[in-house]
Amino acid sequence: MPVFRWEGKTRGGQMKKGTMNAIDEQVVELRLKQQGIVPSSVAKAPGQLDLSFIPIFAPKLGPKSLIIFTRQFATMIDAGLPLVQGLEILAAQTDDPVLQKTLFMVKNDVESGSTFSSALEKHPGVFDALYIALVSAGEMGGILDTILDRLAGYIENSERLKKKVKGAMTYPIGILVVAIIVIAVLMIKVVPTFAEMFAGMGGTLPGPTQLLVEMSDFFVAYYLHMGVVITITYMTAKALFAWKTSRRYIDMLALKVPVVGDAIRKVAVSRFTRTMGTMIGAGIPVVQAMETVEKTAGNIIIEEGIRYVKEKVTEGKNIAEPLMQVGVFPAMVVQMIAVGESTGALDAMLAKIADFYDEEVDAAINALIAIMEPVMMVFLAGIVGYVLISLYMPIFTMGQNM
Repeated sequence: MPVFRWEGKTRGGQMKKGTMNAIDEQVVELRLKQQGIVPSSVAKAPGQLDLSFIPIFAPKLGPKSLIIFTRQFATMIDAGLPLVQGLEILAAQTDDPVLQKTLFMVKNDVESGSTFSSALEKHPGVFDALYIALVSAGEMGGILDTILDRLAGYIENSERLKKKVKGAMTYPIGILVVAIIVIAVLMIKVVPTFAEMFAGMGGTLPGPTQLLVEMSDFFVAYYLHMGVVITITYMTAKALFAWKTSRRYIDMLALKVPVVGDAIRKVAVSRFTRTMGTMIGAGIPVVQAMETVEKTAGNIIIEEGIRYVKEKVTEGKNIAEPLMQVGVFPAMVVQMIAVGESTGALDAMLAKIADFYDEEVDAAINALIAIMEPVMMVFLAGIVGYVLISLYMPIFTMGQNM
């Protein structure tokens, strides 16, 4: 965090000055006021490089910090501590600069008369729609401590699910990066060396070797152009993913791919049931809960299915019937939801489905990795093998001729 120099007066009129690490001037001023100092000047210490305006370098809130804050705040409220005092204590204790700044601002808003949920709404980058909706329900129901504790559990489960998905993607991406580096080194450094040796030997090169040499010449001559093409391709792909029409077709195809589609579906079921169960258990109406759940689907086809179910529920139907019509979720899930609705224990049933599908996601991701590992290894070995065989073919031919 940047260092700020400050000057100010104590309540007794004594002038003081010093330095403080903080995310910005506002946090410094809030901290000084907490210490009973009225700041007269706060400025960033010279000689510091500030890159926070660049998105990649901008400070971000870590999920672990949010989980710890939510659990600690739930404990404080359960112990009868006032909201403002709890926020002040947690803001002073946290090491996360983004959360610290946000909590100071939330505390000021609550101190000025705002409700806790209204104060959180001003910081959508830190507290999402689900968090705010649950806090609002907890405030209205007088069970804010219970809701916060449940929220912390929900965030923990969601982060666990994200880590599983990211972990599944790490292996193939890592192998792909290694393959690109290996190909680049072979084509730009190794093959040209052998090509010079072959040229000195004379004679006609075997077909595979000739093709490899020509590919190497192309790499050496146009590697900068290829870098530009790859960058443009990446940016185009990113734009296509952002464009809803193309994203819809991509998501539709993803669901139809063997093994991959099964994993995506199971992740969606786990996320849907966990979020719905948490919100309904907090007393939030089904339609309002679905509006929030719809945004967390992660797949446009599944998102459209949830939206259709929401519309039918608005018309007076139950959840299970339109959910079956959509055809996105497995029949077993729909049947369990129908049982939960008929027994009046929908939130508990959704939580059980989510727990079951968390295990199913593990199995699906392990199956995906089990398929990817040999495919990627064969891919990498095939490239390296082709290069080595092509390089040694002229040597073997020369030996036979001799």
